[in-house]
Amino acid sequence: MATLRSRFGMAALAAAFALLPAGLALAEEPDSFLISYETTPSFGFDLPKLKAASYDERAAFSQKILVDIVPRIADAVGIDSENIISEVTPGGYLLKTNASLQSAAEVSSDEAERFAAGLGYVFRQYSVLVSGLDDEGGNTGYVVVTFPENTLDAKVAQAFFEKAASVEKGLGGGYTAFGDDQIFLNVADSAGKPYSGLDNAAFLAGLTKAAAEFGPPQPTIDGTGTASARFVGNEWDKQAQGEAYVEKLGGPGSEIVKSLDAIEFDYAKLVQDAFN
Repeated sequence: MATLRSRFGMAALAAAFALLPAGLALAEEPDSFLISYETTPSFGFDLPKLKAASYDERAAFSQKILVDIVPRIADAVGIDSENIISEVTPGGYLLKTNASLQSAAEVSSDEAERFAAGLGYVFRQYSVLVSGLDDEGGNTGYVVVTFPENTLDAKVAQAFFEKAASVEKGLGGGYTAFGDDQIFLNVADSAGKPYSGLDNAAFLAGLTKAAAEFGPPQPTIDGTGTASARFVGNEWDKQAQGEAYVEKLGGPGSEIVKSLDAIEFDYAKLVQDAFN
C-alpha cells in the first residue's frame, strides 16, 4: 500500500484535490481524507486573552497542539498517527481568518469520522470538516487558487477571501490553505443545497473573476473538480457533554472516551496557560 507521504508529498497537500489520479486508490486501500479544524476552544473555557490573541499567537499555540496533542487523539481513536500529515495553515470562516490545522490521512470513512469526532470532542469545536479527496461520487465543488511561491500568508489569504466575497457574497463562507494554495469548498447541507447559495459553476466563475482582479500577488486557478465534504459536529450549548461526538466514539464510558478525557485534561492546561 502506498504511504500517505508518497501519495501527497511533503509539499502543498491541497494539490491532492486537483492532482490525485482517478483510480489511484486500489479497492483494498482506504480512502484519502482531509480533516479541517481549529485548536482553540469554542465552548467551555473562560479565556480572557483569546479574543485579543493575534494570528501569530494562535498559530504558535496550534503548532504546540499539533505536536503534543493531535497524535495522541489519533492513537486514542485507533488511527496510526505516523500515517497522518498535518500542517498549521490559515483557515477562513465567515470572512475571518484564523490559524487552523489540516490533517491528511489514508483511512476509511468511518475512521475519518471518528478522528474528527475525537478532535471536536477534545478541542470543544462545534464542527470539524471532513473532505474526501478521491470520492468519485462526491458533489461538493472545489476550487484551488494558487499564489506565486512563498507569497500566501494569513494577510494575503484574508485579503483574497474579502475580494472573493465582494465578487460573490457566497464565497465568504470559508476556505483552507496549504503552502501557496488557497482552497474553497462549495459545501452543501444535508439536503444537498450549497451553503454559498451558488451552484458549482457559479462558485468557480466567482473565484475566477476574483483571481483575475486580485494582486499583487497575482493568483491563478490551478484546479477544480468535485469531492465529498461533510461536517461532524456537536451543539455544545445544547449538548454540553459532547453527546453527539461521544455517540461516534463508542458511547459514554467507552475506552476511547476515557482516553480522550485524559487527553482533554492535558489540553485544558495548555490552553489555559496560553490564553488565561
